[in-house]
Amino acid sequence: MCPIPRIAFGQQPSGFFPKRFLLSKILSARALQQKIGGTIHFFYHDADHDPRETRTTLHHRVTGKPHTLNFEFENKLQRKFSPLYLKRISPNWHTHTAQALYNYLPKGSVDLFASTAPTNVADFCLEIMQKLNFLQNIEIHRSSDPTLRAAACDLSGEEPHEGFFVDVPYEHEIVRARFDNGALLLHEGGTSYLSLEPAPFKKEQISPTRDSRLRWMQSVLRCTHYIAGMGEQAYLDKSQAPDITYIKRDAIEMPDEAWAEVL
Repeated sequence: MCPIPRIAFGQQPSGFFPKRFLLSKILSARALQQKIGGTIHFFYHDADHDPRETRTTLHHRVTGKPHTLNFEFENKLQRKFSPLYLKRISPNWHTHTAQALYNYLPKGSVDLFASTAPTNVADFCLEIMQKLNFLQNIEIHRSSDPTLRAAACDLSGEEPHEGFFVDVPYEHEIVRARFDNGALLLHEGGTSYLSLEPAPFKKEQISPTRDSRLRWMQSVLRCTHYIAGMGEQAYLDKSQAPDITYIKRDAIEMPDEAWAEVL
């Protein structure tokens, strides 16, 4: 008997209104489901920490010129080093941005943004996607979830050069430090790293690097098909999960710009 198809796609939080390439992944997954049946699963990599991923590009309603906005956070330490699920959004930013969005979006989209509480980046982006009806009948798996981490394959025995990330306390915040050759490191840019004091940690604090993410995800999701973005195609090591059928997402215009219309 053939297994029931489990169709998956992955993405970190990609903007306070999601990027169009994420919509393309979702539509590609739904189209495949129409053909083969099964269930759809969203691997939401909210344990990532890079604030550049959430830059959101919108077009001015009068001039048509693109403008890029991004979150502001409670402090610089969060911005640089905390995982996205723990980067707390500045309430002032939320208020000011809601007012500015009338230059770029219709009232309904601005109201949707304004009605979403400025909690943390990952929750905010996820709630916006849900309000846009992106995720109906899609199962969400968050890389920050301690239960998922506990069930995933063990990364602590990896080759030293590969490493992994650990969420650890630092200066009254939680930061995402790279564990490499026994050291906890924060990347400060270029070749500069800040070495943290050694600290014990559990599997529930660990998340993968880009190189081990596919195998780690698959150890939990057990998907049969994976919708891969254009960038993913370049770096995915498919030998880590040879049981998956890999599908390229459909092309979409302006893939890196935001989608802010209710589907």
